[in-house]
Amino acid sequence: MGERTLVTGAAGFLGSHLCDRLLADGHQVVGVDCFTDHYARELKERNLERAQQWDSFELVEADVADGRAEALVDGVETVFHLAAEPGVRGGRLGTYLRRNVIATQRLLESKPRRLVYASSSSVYGNAPHQSEETPVAPLSPYAATKVAMERLVESSGLPAVGLRFFTVYGPRQRPDMAFHRFIERCLNGEPIAVIGDGRQVRDFTYVGDAVEAALSAAARGRAGAIYNVGGGHPVEVRDAIALIAELVGGPVAVEHTGMVAGEARRTACDGSLAARELGFTPQTSLGAGIARQFEHMLEITRAAPRRNQKAERRSVVQVEVTDASTTRIRGTAEITSGALARR
Repeated sequence: MGERTLVTGAAGFLGSHLCDRLLADGHQVVGVDCFTDHYARELKERNLERAQQWDSFELVEADVADGRAEALVDGVETVFHLAAEPGVRGGRLGTYLRRNVIATQRLLESKPRRLVYASSSSVYGNAPHQSEETPVAPLSPYAATKVAMERLVESSGLPAVGLRFFTVYGPRQRPDMAFHRFIERCLNGEPIAVIGDGRQVRDFTYVGDAVEAALSAAARGRAGAIYNVGGGHPVEVRDAIALIAELVGGPVAVEHTGMVAGEARRTACDGSLAARELGFTPQTSLGAGIARQFEHMLEITRAAPRRNQKAERRSVVQVEVTDASTTRIRGTAEITSGALARR
């Protein structure tokens, strides 16, 4: 049996995937989640269905901010601290402080043996170059509390490793996140609502790659270091929508709304430090990753995309982004008789 690990935010998007991987690798996993009301509890419980099948998995429903962390970390070798109040939009400062800052402080007071914690690319704001040496410039309460979290960890002197994740996507993505909303509306035959002009640039990171980065950080991360974790290929939002449209099988309607406070215009991960010190490089192309998320949502909703039906019809994604502000990518996927098959 592998080591005993603890994952906070275990029922969430990234946390549930990490639990699945740790269990498959032979570890004992204590999953902690307080099931906040940010989105439906039933979705979080569904995220844990695979983990719950393992005898080596234990779910504890608890709020780390309440100060029960000492009992949780007892006998644990590695803590993966992923629990947080997400979202760059909105002004829920009190909630962000409790769930991002106070919860982290309570966990630090329990003195875990080894800690890997999730920060965010949002700490960079609109910085043109985003490496770990770039000064932080948060644009939202969420991002500001992530900076505060990093400072708390740094001041603790504990052997901790931070990961600044860049826009994670994939199966089980939160329903408020862009790709989930885009795909859901396409499957329902509704227009996609896009904030701004769609030319915002994002460095999207597939959830499986994010899990690999977390495991690499636990195994090889330098105590006190913070690493960027990104997909490595920044693209405009409108080009990601083009990939989804190909999967749906035809054009999709897009409605643009005004920009909102807290939204960065561009994120672009410099992942060279993680490559050198963690041996981590992302492996999943945006085309393949979106196809997997699309397939996952089809399986759950059992909703048929609205397109011209034709026996054995195949729609092949072949997208090339050539805008000078982005990096060229290609992604390929197929839809056959209404069932998605990746290749």
